[in-house]
Amino acid sequence: MSQISSRDHTCRYSIGVDFGTLSGRAVLVSCSDGKIIAEAEKKYPHAVITGSLPTGGQLPDGWRLEDPSDYIEVLESVVSSVVSQSSVEKSDIIAIGVDFTSCTMLPIDSNAVPLCEREEFRPHRNAWVKLWNHHGAQKQADRISELLAKEGLEDDVRFGGRISPELMIPKVTETIEEDPEVYETADEFIEAGDWITRVLTGSRSRSCSMAGYKMWWNRELGYPSEDFFADLSPALKEVIRRKMPGEIVDMGHAIGLLSPEWAKRLSLQEGTVVAPAIIDSHAGFPGSGASSPSQMMLVLGTSSVLLGMSSHPFSGSGVLGGVKNAIVPGYYGYESGLAAVGDLLGWFTDRCVPPALHRQAEQEGISIHALLSRLAAEKQPGESGLLALDWWNGNKTPYVDGSLSGCVVGMSMQTRPEDLYRALVEATAFGTKEILLLYEENGCSADEIIVSGGIAKKNPFVLQVYADILNRKLRVSESSQAAALGSAIYGSLAAGKLRGGYDDYREAVEHMTALTGQVVVPNPNHVPVYEEMFSDYRKLSRFMGQGEGEIMHHLYLRKRHTGG
Repeated sequence: MSQISSRDHTCRYSIGVDFGTLSGRAVLVSCSDGKIIAEAEKKYPHAVITGSLPTGGQLPDGWRLEDPSDYIEVLESVVSSVVSQSSVEKSDIIAIGVDFTSCTMLPIDSNAVPLCEREEFRPHRNAWVKLWNHHGAQKQADRISELLAKEGLEDDVRFGGRISPELMIPKVTETIEEDPEVYETADEFIEAGDWITRVLTGSRSRSCSMAGYKMWWNRELGYPSEDFFADLSPALKEVIRRKMPGEIVDMGHAIGLLSPEWAKRLSLQEGTVVAPAIIDSHAGFPGSGASSPSQMMLVLGTSSVLLGMSSHPFSGSGVLGGVKNAIVPGYYGYESGLAAVGDLLGWFTDRCVPPALHRQAEQEGISIHALLSRLAAEKQPGESGLLALDWWNGNKTPYVDGSLSGCVVGMSMQTRPEDLYRALVEATAFGTKEILLLYEENGCSADEIIVSGGIAKKNPFVLQVYADILNRKLRVSESSQAAALGSAIYGSLAAGKLRGGYDDYREAVEHMTALTGQVVVPNPNHVPVYEEMFSDYRKLSRFMGQGEGEIMHHLYLRKRHTGG
């Protein structure tokens, strides 16, 4: 790196870029106090590609793709926008941090050009970006899980027990089996976050966040052996060496420096430090103000993620916690979550709420979610007699099975829309409690849970239900841009104190965030009722996920066979 004289961070700034499912956003942040000087957001022009490719080819159920050109367009737009909005000098912007949904994977050629941008590969569906919640590789994930069980590797901290179709290797295996030409032509398969830092810097290094949580790597054990990959498929034997090369860089370090081309495109100074990409929800950990082992962070958005930190590794039942230095330097980060929260509630309001309630919400000038939440809050826990499983987009923990589906029991002629809405909210909180208890059983506990994401800011009813079911104090993150702010914090750590950033994680978080958000405490009258309901939830979960899980599997297979 170029030599820069020692500078304090009084007037230094970091940019955080947050790539979500439907849009990307950037913030320009003061390193001294975390104040957001400017922010910008832009939607991906092509959004999520389902049903058919832009070239016309049909996509099977469960396929979710994106166009990588959208990421470049958004990157250039939002970063240039925050720079132009401010009066900050280029020389005072010391770093860029990037977060991205994961595992969002794309094949690239030797020049880092995505294969789907080459004319001959545009009709090939496996040449496009496979979004994080692409579930086309479920059968490949199931085979890998069977191999883990056969070889006694289920408890290996790299794997998390059963394998999700959302991970890198299932998606790559799907590509090999469906389109060997794409696999052989690709110079690399790369996380979209790592691709962005490659584009910005030219560095072939990869982030330990992506490699650890999505590619079965950790610092102590490395990747699984070539023999292991060969057992999955002979074509996979050299997949790491041939298709996923590069040094793995810990969070808190720099992955490279901004190239002259991209400095010009972003209106920044050549040589600006670029941090390794981090999983978007993980970036929210520092961005929400979490810095202590006594804290956890819960992201409530389209899906959810519960993060905790521990001094020792754990992995199993869908929980990944074998990666050190990937969230907080010096600690292992525990991660799991639900595949649908906001998506689930959005599905219900879009498809199951009668027009009369939509008209009422419109007349009152409030959202349909606000109306249903108000009506649901008038009911007591258990009053409706309903109990739901939250698996509308599969189950991550404890079964790690994308073919499991949601259900509601206890409906009658008296059931009303607000009863169902409340049952679905409760189901997502019960699913989160399953994860919380699994963490605690393995030594990762917290007195306080910091909550971020769109739902946390918009829906106090949901927060109260979560506080009551989890029986924990919840603190709402002060920042509405927790992930982007977290990425800016990682940028300041990558730059280091010498350049005007920070050398210590806790110091950076304490200076650049503030724990002053709303606090929600459990209702003592609701807690015992929800303890009883949670016991029933676990019984229903075991019945549908283990005891009679073949019911849901049969429904899933029949749906696929009939083209649903």
